[in-house]
Amino acid sequence: MHQRTGVLLLVSGPSGSGKTTLCRRLARDGEAHYSISCTTREARDGEVNARDYYFISREEFATEAEAGHFLEHAEVHENLYGTLKSEVLEFLQRGDDVVIDIDVQGADQVRVCEDPLIKASLVDLFVMPASEKELRERLANRATDAEEVITLRLRNALEEMSHAERYTYQLISGSKDDDYARCKSLLVAERLRVSRFR
Repeated sequence: MHQRTGVLLLVSGPSGSGKTTLCRRLARDGEAHYSISCTTREARDGEVNARDYYFISREEFATEAEAGHFLEHAEVHENLYGTLKSEVLEFLQRGDDVVIDIDVQGADQVRVCEDPLIKASLVDLFVMPASEKELRERLANRATDAEEVITLRLRNALEEMSHAERYTYQLISGSKDDDYARCKSLLVAERLRVSRFR
């Protein structure tokens, strides 16, 4: 029997692009382990610690970073976010796929990671909104943010979209079901790479 190493699928895109929904659906359907990030931001209504994020203080975050426990970490919208190595490596070693909902700064850090398993497992996808108008509507329809926060997120989104060319794959967002079908197809294809079998 050939043992396959896991696929590490990084999914980036601006707020409102649907990247988190894609990642969570892959996990819900048993296609991949969803890597839960640490963050210093406050939990939104309905969010649960250790399900949506690990909500930690800036002090705790600094301690983890200093100890080298993060695969990547970055400041986004004035809050700190990071991916723990423990959320990724043990799954890849077992041959399980891991999906990470990640910003462009974090994706850059993962790409330059020297760990041979990370390098061999890495696949990156940028989810691009169909248009700026569509993106603004999605952000406004969340009804969780004030107008000034939506404006800031839209400005940041346009800047993030300028980094899409760094990614191997790009998905122009359509319906949730179409996006999911294409994202899952990418994951299935990547599992077939000869280089993943040892």
